[in-house]
Amino acid sequence: MKKRLCKSGTDRKLCGVCGGLGVYLNIDSTVVRLIWCLVTLCSCGTGIVAYIIAALVMPDDEIIQ
Repeated sequence: MKKRLCKSGTDRKLCGVCGGLGVYLNIDSTVVRLIWCLVTLCSCGTGIVAYIIAALVMPDDEIIQ
């Protein structure tokens, strides 16, 4: 099965971007959220714009049952 970057349908706080990145990179989504917060604080809010763009661009997770 091919790996695909998409928003998480189950591990989400806002839109599921960090949960999807965690699944794609095989790391805990909490680590992704902490890194995202650090980048946002160190870049004067650019991480917020990047999160919004990622939330709009990334497709939703399709859970096949």
